[in-house]
Amino acid sequence: MHHPLITQLRFTRSEFMRGVKGVSDEDARKRLLPMNCISWNIGHLAWQEQRYFLRFGQGKMLIREIDRDFANGAPASTPPLDYVLTVWQEITSAADPWLDTLTPSKLEQHVVSNGKQIAYKYGNLLQRVIYHYWYHIGENLAIRQQLGHKRLPQFVGAIDSKAPYRPENKKRKL
Repeated sequence: MHHPLITQLRFTRSEFMRGVKGVSDEDARKRLLPMNCISWNIGHLAWQEQRYFLRFGQGKMLIREIDRDFANGAPASTPPLDYVLTVWQEITSAADPWLDTLTPSKLEQHVVSNGKQIAYKYGNLLQRVIYHYWYHIGENLAIRQQLGHKRLPQFVGAIDSKAPYRPENKKRKL
């Protein structure tokens, strides 16, 4: 069984997608300053997953344009919704097999980037991604409210059945 934080990540991803369900391409590309648009936010989270879980975790770069166009600090843009949903799906699907291998001991290891150890541990990166998703869930729903969308998701979905609390395995692999 995978680590409990992976369950939380997958639930968080599903909540993120629940928050953009039914959004048209036109509305996903509307930018309400100073915020980015919904479609950019999707690409941005694809960037973070690719950077942390594919590049740092596996030494892979699946879609170079994502690294260029959606990195933290990249210029604002209004990409097509279908495009960012497709690349988000490709990247998260490519990350999942690696995420399933994470153990408590691996999550405690420092990340190596370009041959050098960096300050972050894999567990920190995993938490950063989860919290980053929740930030953009709120932002996307605020954008949708400003656009006049009705019947938006409220609060947290079915966490009790889909991602209930589960302690991590006490045994640590060396």
